[in-house]
Amino acid sequence: MIKADPIELCQLLKFGGLTESGGIAKQLITGGLVELNGVTETQKRKKVMAGDRVSYNGETLVVKLAE
Repeated sequence: MIKADPIELCQLLKFGGLTESGGIAKQLITGGLVELNGVTETQKRKKVMAGDRVSYNGETLVVKLAE
């Protein structure tokens, strides 16, 4: 869960636990290994909103706002 949206895709991968660091997240995104709502996304600073689905390496995060 995030406290406010939008959040950058690279930050979400890091804070969501799909990668160990922001640097690794950026490399994965620019390498075409991350999907946003079922479509390959290569913009590491792409804004992600509540309700979006982010997938990498067989895992999917659904973005939700914290209450």
